[in-house]
Amino acid sequence: MTYTHAITVPLSWQDAVERTRGALAEQGFGVLTEIDVKETFTQKLGQEAGASVGDYIILGACNPQLAQRGITAEPQLGALLPCNVVVRRAPDATETTIEAIDPQTMVKLSQSGATREVADEADARLQAALKEISGNVGI
Repeated sequence: MTYTHAITVPLSWQDAVERTRGALAEQGFGVLTEIDVKETFTQKLGQEAGASVGDYIILGACNPQLAQRGITAEPQLGALLPCNVVVRRAPDATETTIEAIDPQTMVKLSQSGATREVADEADARLQAALKEISGNVGI
């Protein structure tokens, strides 16, 4: 089962994170949460565990208008929010992968037409953000 949209780009770690934040903002998403997985693993499990994942950050992105529409239509939908976006780079890699949750996953769990509309719009916006990042690699 595929549940993400992903791109791999020849960007540095920091550049990929910055461009991801910018592209999400252009699509109306704010970042509500940020989890530095490498740092968390290092603190909780030790240096070796953190080093094994490379650079890995989870951005909890939210478009307030879409979230409001979705929760109004189906209150339990909040359990699936925010839309997670991962920026990751394996140790010694020369490229960075950016993955966004496929909002169509929500549709598979709900029969609501309103949820389908919200998922469709969120999907279009997240894919536009990924396209923006990959399209601006040469800049």
